[in-house]
Formats: sequence, C-alpha cells, structure tokens
Amino acid sequence: MIFAAVAGLTGTVATAQNLDAGKSPDRLFADGCTTCHRSPRGLAKGRMSLTLSWFLADHYATSSDTAKALAAYLQSVDEPPPRAAAKPGAKSSKSAQRPPKPAQSH
Repeated sequence: MIFAAVAGLTGTVATAQNLDAGKSPDRLFADGCTTCHRSPRGLAKGRMSLTLSWFLADHYATSSDTAKALAAYLQSVDEPPPRAAAKPGAKSSKSAQRPPKPAQSH
C-alpha cells in the first residue's frame, strides 16, 4: 500500500514548462513587455549585451536563453536606422561649390 501511494505521488508530479521556449524575440517583447513599454526602441540604451541579458534574466525572462535572445533583439532595434540612400535626381543637402568668378580688370 505504501508503494502504491509513493508511485501515485511521483506519477502526478508535473514537470515545469518554459512557456517562452520557441518564441521569437519580438514575440517575447510583445507578450511580456508591451504592457509597460510601447516600443522596444531605446530600451537597451547602449548597454552591453552581457549586462542587459543578466538584468533581463534576473527580473523578466524565464531563462538565460530567453534573456539573451531578448537582449540581442533590444540591441538590434536600439541602433540608429541606416541612412537612406540618395534618390536619383534629388538635390544634395550641401550646395555644390562653384569656383569664384575671375576678376575683371578695367
């Protein structure tokens, strides 16, 4: 009878599941961060990847892998957008310099 009770108890022990496993970093942000943060831009604030992932692991992420992925995502959107290529026919922001007029003598 004791054996049956022990077997019954061990058979019903639930294994922990990581509900964030397999989610993309942008999905992690959407599911867990948008309540307080409207956008991921600027949240990394130039922090190093290691310190940012430690912070996220300690306070928000369910695992170190999730924290690393989320940190990398935040850093990728924190970088300034690449400069737009000049459109053909568009004027340059700097005016073209012209050579000075030759001096006329009288």
